Amino acid sequence: MLRIDGISKNFGGLKALDHVSFDVAEGSVTSLIGPNGSGKSTLFNCISGVLSPSAGDVSYKGTNITGWAPHRVCAIGLGRTFQNIQLFPNLNVIENVIAAHFCRGRATVLESMLCLPRDRRERKQTIQLAEELLEWVGLQELRFQMPTSLPYGHQRRLEIARTLITRPQLLMLDEPAAGMNRQEAEDLIQLIARLRGRGHTIFLIEHNMSLVMSISEKVTVLNFGQKIAEGLPAEVRDHPTVIEAYLGAEG
Repeated sequence: MLRIDGISKNFGGLKALDHVSFDVAEGSVTSLIGPNGSGKSTLFNCISGVLSPSAGDVSYKGTNITGWAPHRVCAIGLGRTFQNIQLFPNLNVIENVIAAHFCRGRATVLESMLCLPRDRRERKQTIQLAEELLEWVGLQELRFQMPTSLPYGHQRRLEIARTLITRPQLLMLDEPAAGMNRQEAEDLIQLIARLRGRGHTIFLIEHNMSLVMSISEKVTVLNFGQKIAEGLPAEVRDHPTVIEAYLGAEG
């Protein structure tokens, strides 16, 4: 579904990514791990259009999307969350979800300004879909609260619901368990399993190794912008280069 082919990203003299290549299979749960500063979020940004890579290609379902703007990437079926939660603080919970549906709307500006039938119909459908998604992630009863009043784990769920309303086939989650307690992380594991059951392909960055090992079919490891390992979770966990990257070389 997703192919990363020789992606490099330079920031001046700093090489954040150095010819990184791997695939994400359709219907899979694939994790991207590595120490802090290894280039994981930079790679997500290159895939989702937030950044343009310095070299290499990103392909989605056979289409080269390298350098596409984020709204175009979203429109073809890639949705993502962010390492630092990016909710709209001045919109309530349901409004946050509704706001993300713009990429699927078909009403013109004029139709929206005049509240013509297609615009009214789309608004009604969007509200209904937002309520269904909030119920699905367990936030329906909190739909009129402001996001800043929600516990951290609920904010993460809200961000996922907001991404789901864009109808992604590939869902990219950037550290979804960051800041969660143990129970919230366990609930997230169940949520990711349900997402996969809905037909979503999951590609995530995560530091919670328990979560990674329990849900992933394939794990790719970055260190200093380079891919150092790839394979089944157990293979990666026991890989000497990965152990050294996380724990440092002995003596």
